[in-house]
Amino acid sequence: MTLIGRTRERGVETLTLDAPERRNALSAALVGELAGALADAGADTGVRAVVLTHTGTTFSAGADLRDPPAPQALVGLLRQIVELPRPVVARVTGHVRAGGIGLVAACDIAVASRAATFAFTEVRIGVAPAVVSLPLVHRTDPRALARYFLTGERLDAAEAARTGLLTAAGDDVDDVLAPVLDGLRRAAPEALAETKRLLTARVLETFDRDAAGLTALSARLFASAPAREGMTAFLERRDPEWVV
Repeated sequence: MTLIGRTRERGVETLTLDAPERRNALSAALVGELAGALADAGADTGVRAVVLTHTGTTFSAGADLRDPPAPQALVGLLRQIVELPRPVVARVTGHVRAGGIGLVAACDIAVASRAATFAFTEVRIGVAPAVVSLPLVHRTDPRALARYFLTGERLDAAEAARTGLLTAAGDDVDDVLAPVLDGLRRAAPEALAETKRLLTARVLETFDRDAAGLTALSARLFASAPAREGMTAFLERRDPEWVV
């Protein structure tokens, strides 16, 4: 079963998360297949840019609680997007949660329709947004990040754009995307690669400095008793025991 769709038009490779029955949750299989598709796109000189999008009403619900990827695999995927020698553009028309926001944040440009919603739900299941913080800390407003990390509140596309999580939002995501893709198609490939390298230098410094510690933190929290309670409560559609 293929979990990542691939199409190409005028140098733009579109990779589509295609597991809508699981809300495009980040399973070990999906993470591995997406990493392979990105590697292929990065090595192909015919690819000018990559668009990362989705089927269904959810871009990604975050880690698949039934088949979660290893924290190291998720860190590797996020870093791969940041390091890819092609610009990566997120195209979002649905809901994004937890680790799914990490994918959006790792992209160089992110656009969404006004139907999109976002939430860092980790604290509500007893863990922390550890790994996903790696591409976020240099790209979003610190005060907003503190609020949404700590509360798990939902934010709409307009608020996501205001905080820097998104580049832009609009009623029709493809209308917003059109000038972006036109600009990328008009740019020299080598210039794009070097410009991306300039823009991602600080983000990669954060990966170099913090990835190992945050991966260990994520693994420890996911193995904890609060996480077991939180994930069980989520799957049983009830409040966890700590809600007051």
